[in-house]
Amino acid sequence: GVELSVNNHAADFTLSTGLSPAISLSCLVHNSSQAEELLWYRGAGQVDLKDGNKVNISNICISPVNESDNGVTFTCRLARDRAVQVSVTLDVQFPPQLSGEETLHVEEEKDVTLTCNSKSNPQGRSTWLKDNQSLTLQQSRHKLYQTSEVFQLSISKVQKSDNGTYTCLVESRLGNGTRDFLLIVEDKKPVFPKEAVIAAVVVVTITILFGIVARRDKFLKVW
Repeated sequence: GVELSVNNHAADFTLSTGLSPAISLSCLVHNSSQAEELLWYRGAGQVDLKDGNKVNISNICISPVNESDNGVTFTCRLARDRAVQVSVTLDVQFPPQLSGEETLHVEEEKDVTLTCNSKSNPQGRSTWLKDNQSLTLQQSRHKLYQTSEVFQLSISKVQKSDNGTYTCLVESRLGNGTRDFLLIVEDKKPVFPKEAVIAAVVVVTITILFGIVARRDKFLKVW
């Protein structure tokens, strides 16, 4: 029966590539004596093809190849029988790319979380530094959380000694990435008990009322 191939692959395959200006995918029809129309899909969306690029052979170009193309599947299908198809999944490899809020202000004895957004393929190894030294984690105060794209450091009840520059370091075989976070611990703001505030308001209110009454009495005596 009719078969297809993409870049000489007759079955689904993965194409490994780095960040590059462009890559081409070529779909060919085999074992057919008639003109066969071809369709291309990126994920679930159909790719627009020019009229001269649809019959028996069809080429598409991905340009440029970037991080967002990683994991994307391109599929070539036979128009009259869409079960006849070949898919290629892109494995785009790139060094760590980091982002995150650079300066954080936190009040003493409050909790804070430093969030380092990290993208890399293959996934890198992540560590935290403080003032260019390995961060000594205290089990009671420090917690780490990591997914494929997020690396977080949480510090509970921050102290003045937590002031400093924290560096998110992600290492992979394609290179390293760093992101600095400046943590500024501010003085603890005084907290007034609610009861004391209410009492103060009551005292002020009574004082004002007495003042009004006293002035009224004085006013009446004058007149």
